[in-house]
Amino acid sequence: MTTTRWLTRDDLGTAARGATGLLHVAPDASSAWPLDPGDRAADALTARALRAAGVGDRDRVVVALAEPAGALWAAAGAEVAAASASVGPRGRMRLHHALKSLGATTLVITPTGAMDLLARLHLEFLLDPLDLGLRHLVLTGEIGSRRTLGHLAGEFEASVTEVYANPYSGGALAWRGSDAAPLTPLAGGLLGLASLDKDSPFEGSDGLAELVVTPSGHPALDGAVMRTGQVARVCDAGEIPAPSHTVGDHVLVRGVWLSLPRIESALSRIDGVSTWELAISRQGTLDSATLKVTFGRASLVGNPMWRARIEQSLSALTPIKLGVEVAGEIAETARPGTVADARGHHLGRDRTAIAH
Repeated sequence: MTTTRWLTRDDLGTAARGATGLLHVAPDASSAWPLDPGDRAADALTARALRAAGVGDRDRVVVALAEPAGALWAAAGAEVAAASASVGPRGRMRLHHALKSLGATTLVITPTGAMDLLARLHLEFLLDPLDLGLRHLVLTGEIGSRRTLGHLAGEFEASVTEVYANPYSGGALAWRGSDAAPLTPLAGGLLGLASLDKDSPFEGSDGLAELVVTPSGHPALDGAVMRTGQVARVCDAGEIPAPSHTVGDHVLVRGVWLSLPRIESALSRIDGVSTWELAISRQGTLDSATLKVTFGRASLVGNPMWRARIEQSLSALTPIKLGVEVAGEIAETARPGTVADARGHHLGRDRTAIAH
């Protein structure tokens, strides 16, 4: 009898040194997902998600996602549409130019990326979103704000679909067509719900549950249950809701998973740091993250060299821009760092301590 392996992002990171084949590596190298032959071709499930969104052979797809997910989605788009290209997530003016130049009818982008593009069109470019001629928006890679799908559909007069993608490989697993709808899996047996406090399937009819990926048939991960770190509130035992929270040692910021243990490790090598708080918010259209550092000695509070050391350490950890603030008071006793998520997304580092 085979014992089920319950794995997390940290487990994939630990196994990266011995992983073989083509690997999908997170931007901060916190995980490495071995891509099987089906992943390396245009992912059949991702192509199926595009078809579910209404994309067809007369459409032209532009993908504004970070790599390597961008290439995967662009390849899937080429299987479904007349043309497909990955242009990356950065620069709204550049994205606008790419959409017009390529004659795009479909945009694949994160929820906050789409909302930011819309805001820039209205407030900075003074352009009508309808002039882009988009027929389909496909949102993936983030936990969107409430009513995002309906708002974008009205502004662009386009169909808007949210796709839940494997947070390790970037490939599509499920989709929904409205903010209130549950996820519709693209294939059976790949996506499920697990209990937060033990390694077992979620058995309740309501409460919080963690989304898990079960990559059956995968050469390296067959028989494993991959915890995604994404949590949903279950209201119907027969449905899989879209995630609304995260849990564990990684926090999702601008579509990138930020490792809290790596922040701890980096700051532990800087003399004088007593504690820190990672403050995350979404006051406008995009996430912002600021690390608030408290020193143990007053002489370090206004020291520009120590602040620069912290900024340089953080820049080596993640492609996400993290602001740095230094607390005016000192704390002589060291204490663990904390997360203050004003978005209400991150529930805590210890999944077993989360109240249902």
